[in-house]
Amino acid sequence: MSIKKGASGWTVDIQPGGRGAKRFRKTFKTQAEAKHWEAWVTTNVIQNSQWQPEKKDTRKMLELASLWYENHGKELRAGKNTYSRVKLALEAMGNPIASQFKETTFTEYRAKRLESGITLNTVNREHAYLRAMINELKMLKVWKGDNPLDGIKQFKIQENELRYLRENEIKILLRQLSNSSNRHALMVTKICLATGARWSEAEQLRTTQLMSGKIQFARTKTNKARAVPVSKKIMDEIIKHERPSQSSPDLFEYCLGAFREAIEKSAIDLPRGQMTHVLRHTFASHFMINGGNIIVLQRILGHVNLTTTMRYAHFSPTHLEEAKNLNPLSALTDC
Repeated sequence: MSIKKGASGWTVDIQPGGRGAKRFRKTFKTQAEAKHWEAWVTTNVIQNSQWQPEKKDTRKMLELASLWYENHGKELRAGKNTYSRVKLALEAMGNPIASQFKETTFTEYRAKRLESGITLNTVNREHAYLRAMINELKMLKVWKGDNPLDGIKQFKIQENELRYLRENEIKILLRQLSNSSNRHALMVTKICLATGARWSEAEQLRTTQLMSGKIQFARTKTNKARAVPVSKKIMDEIIKHERPSQSSPDLFEYCLGAFREAIEKSAIDLPRGQMTHVLRHTFASHFMINGGNIIVLQRILGHVNLTTTMRYAHFSPTHLEEAKNLNPLSALTDC
């Protein structure tokens, strides 16, 4: 009952707004007074929002992550993978209540991750995933208030050397791949070297993406299609290549393991994280070494910003050549 008789009188104990809403409690001398007050409070709560503070949000972060995935994430190209990473991070944080998810919740989690040997790149990505998820939940009117991760700065990462393969290394690698039991790895590697494509873009190619001397890459990182010309020799090899199934439009099947094995057998030492990406770096580096144009390279690689492509500018034979003739000493004959 909402009204009970006690030693001190008749006590009203009610929550007109329902479970989780504000609770009202008061004691009266008579039952009539108690009933009158109960009715008055209930009426005010129903008719006047100022009487009833907003219910406390007791939902936990994993529930909100699920809402994000169902309403937005599953439409993203890498949405499933992102959702999986977000869930693992939130579980490691103890799946906090959303209203109690603060900056310190993440920074303490991040510190533990770093102590366990996780790289700065990884925790930066986790930060980015969670921040983007919360921002989208705000857009969906699911998250109210500020994003607690907006005020946290990501760690600055020193850029690693972009490793690329020299001609002799390319020959050794292709020789190893030609001896592989996986018949697709060699062709996928050649496509990456000929077009600068990412491994996944080449491995997932379909017959419909081959067009009059060009390969169109559709399922890209930036979600923008691009078409790259290839030589007749490469195109003929692709067309003659035995597909996994004649009834399927797929040109290749999974062959990353075979590529990794060929790299190891070739004794090619690569920086961490540059296993297949070394092929993209190799294309870009040789393109510039051979006198290619940086703007053209940007379009071939599909980079949104030229700044990303400029990493390869120093490979150009004429890069910063003006330094030899335009420095102040060049005009002095006695120095």
